[in-house]
Amino acid sequence: MPAHRLAASPATTRWGTFDAAYPPLLTIASGETVTLECVAAGAPEAMPQPGSGFAIPPALAAIHAANPPRMSGHILTGPVAVVGAEPGDMLEVKVEAIEFGADWGYCGFRPLVGTLPEDFPERYLSHIPIDRARGTCRLPWGTELTLAPFFGVMGVAPPPEWGTISTIEPRAHGGNLDNKELGAGATLFLPVFVPGANFSAGDGHGVQGDGEVCINALETFLTGTFRLSLHKGGGPRDPALRYPRAETATHYITMGMHEDLDVAMKTALREMIAFITGRTNLSRQQAYQFCSLAVDFHVTQTVNREKGVHGLLRKGLLF
Repeated sequence: MPAHRLAASPATTRWGTFDAAYPPLLTIASGETVTLECVAAGAPEAMPQPGSGFAIPPALAAIHAANPPRMSGHILTGPVAVVGAEPGDMLEVKVEAIEFGADWGYCGFRPLVGTLPEDFPERYLSHIPIDRARGTCRLPWGTELTLAPFFGVMGVAPPPEWGTISTIEPRAHGGNLDNKELGAGATLFLPVFVPGANFSAGDGHGVQGDGEVCINALETFLTGTFRLSLHKGGGPRDPALRYPRAETATHYITMGMHEDLDVAMKTALREMIAFITGRTNLSRQQAYQFCSLAVDFHVTQTVNREKGVHGLLRKGLLF
């Protein structure tokens, strides 16, 4: 099947927003792949200074120089439409490959945001070198971490009635999920709200723990190859997908997002119960019990205003 590519540029990116009204930059057939070059956002003051040894990729320099309209949030590449997608369908997003686009990333925080703004009222920023050959990064105090790249933001166009929304809050359309399980090989399933679905990605993360807390992970430049496959009417196993779900080689994943972490947990749990009962002959009561015995629920992040929880069901336990 044909492969498609969008390089990051002022013409192929938008800063901080999702909107159903954005026209697709590219239209592909179901099952085809598209490679999206994505750049790290960040205000100019977050970028490395001359002489630091960290080069700013030309694509990001061009986007900054163009001074596009922006909201606080992420620079996304896209959107990409899929032929035949209509509201009520499901888009399957298989992350085929991820490549680094720079030898550095950054992590920091600033006043009034993050999980503990009352404890950390100052600004603090670190630029962190990435060793692409070894697959590691080295923190300022010397600790070396193994890289595990993923896209913090993967989403379709939101419902038209939402208008222009920030990329910061994850919602039913996906968006800023910040789920570290969604690396190369993972598959994300998203409900479709507009013709074409209109998929975008960005917010490259080099590595992150569960429970992103200080605002950032290792924010960096990633290029991702995604296989976009359409399932009409949600598909036979998800006839009424209303919320993002995912799958890896080892686990099925449900998600919950809400400003109240308790509500996010309840959503992820309800989604997991529905997932189990939709694929087995277990009753709702049995599925609820099984979640308590065998499903792992993790805090995804607590920095995006809409906090996240995800449930992990190990494959092979039920089906």
